[in-house]
Amino acid sequence: MIKVITYGTFDLLHYGHIALFERARALGNHLTVGLSTDDFNRVKGKKSYFSFEVRKKMLESIKYIDEIIPEENWEQKNKDIKENNIDVFVMGDDWIGEFDDLECQVIYLPRTPNISSSIIKKSIS
Repeated sequence: MIKVITYGTFDLLHYGHIALFERARALGNHLTVGLSTDDFNRVKGKKSYFSFEVRKKMLESIKYIDEIIPEENWEQKNKDIKENNIDVFVMGDDWIGEFDDLECQVIYLPRTPNISSSIIKKSIS
C-alpha cells in the first residue's frame, strides 16, 4: 500500500482543493489530510471562517480522503510521516522547495488555474 499525505487549512473549500485531493489520492492507495487546527492557523496569521470541526466535517465527505489528522505545528510533519507510514508527501507548487527535507518522497503539484481561497476572498469583499 502506498500512503500519501497533504496538509492545509481548507477553509473556503473549492474545486481546486478537490482536484488536489483527487490527484494526491491517485498517487497511492490511501490519502491522509493534515488539517490545520484553529490554534495553528492563528500562529500562521490565518483566520478561518469555519472552525476546525466544521472544516473536518466537510473534508470527511470527500471520497478521495481516507483519514484526517490535526495539524498543530510546522514541525510535526516528519513525525506524522513516520507514525502513519507515509510514502509520499504532496503540496501545491507554491510551496516548491519548502519540504524537500522530509523523510519520504515529496511531490509539488501544479495549482488549479484561476482558483484559490485568496481569489474567492478578494472577489466577495
